[in-house]
Amino acid sequence: MKRQGRPTVAVLGAGLIGVDLAAKIMRSDLLDCGLVAGRDQRTPGLRQAADLGIATSADGVRSVLEAETPFDIVFDATNAMAHAEHAELLGRSRILLVDLTPSRVGRMIVPSVNGTDVPEHGDVNMVSCGGQAAVPILHAITRLHRVDHVEVVTTAAGLSVGRSTRLNLDEYVDTTQEAVRTFTGVKGVKAILNVSPARPPATFRVAMTLIGDGLDAGSVRDAVDGAAADVQAFAAGFAVSACVVADGRAFVAVEVNSRGDRLPAYAGNLDIINSAAIKVAERHAAQAFTLAEEKTA
Repeated sequence: MKRQGRPTVAVLGAGLIGVDLAAKIMRSDLLDCGLVAGRDQRTPGLRQAADLGIATSADGVRSVLEAETPFDIVFDATNAMAHAEHAELLGRSRILLVDLTPSRVGRMIVPSVNGTDVPEHGDVNMVSCGGQAAVPILHAITRLHRVDHVEVVTTAAGLSVGRSTRLNLDEYVDTTQEAVRTFTGVKGVKAILNVSPARPPATFRVAMTLIGDGLDAGSVRDAVDGAAADVQAFAAGFAVSACVVADGRAFVAVEVNSRGDRLPAYAGNLDIINSAAIKVAERHAAQAFTLAEEKTA
């Protein structure tokens, strides 16, 4: 714990996700952004972070490892392959590593479902943008109803899907499917990702189809509305656009508009995973601050 009792934070990755994360951290009352690290000094994101008054480096994870004062939390906004290396290097210290790649290395966390399970240190995985949008809804429905099959179709604007995500499309699908199985107990799960080239850019959308017994329109809608309210508490652009139940099937669609000042409105995919990651880090910071107070009392 550093200045004013707040943990210091580093962001690995200076793309759209990394710069938006840095901006969100700057607005947080619980976090202190100390570094944005990329691997190319010419990256526009490093210049944007510097304009925000944040220290930057083009030395990647090395700059985190060699920092004079250790960081408390590191956000990894690179790619799944790089994260495996970062987890090995940073796992030797008492850092909370928040993974925004679909690496499946650490413990999967969805804030409104198991956000209290964040460890004091170690590696936590934010699943995927589609997972963050779908899992709260699916978890709420499957707590009340038997579901045998789930299909999750995610549509994201091509302009909001960066190079790292494009390198990890298979990992994205696999990680989303695993998260749905883990948090719902449903074995029959299929995830699909559509990268839309449409102009104007498509709003981020996740459509979910559930097949099961006893699906009731009233209870499904109540579950969906309750889950949506929990997500909206930290991702205000999250909204339910459809909820239909008939003949043993439920169809639920959600859309996410970005409310971040560094992201266009259609990039809700980036906004929801970043907002979820910030929520996890802030909850960790609040718990750490409480523990520190108890130890000094």
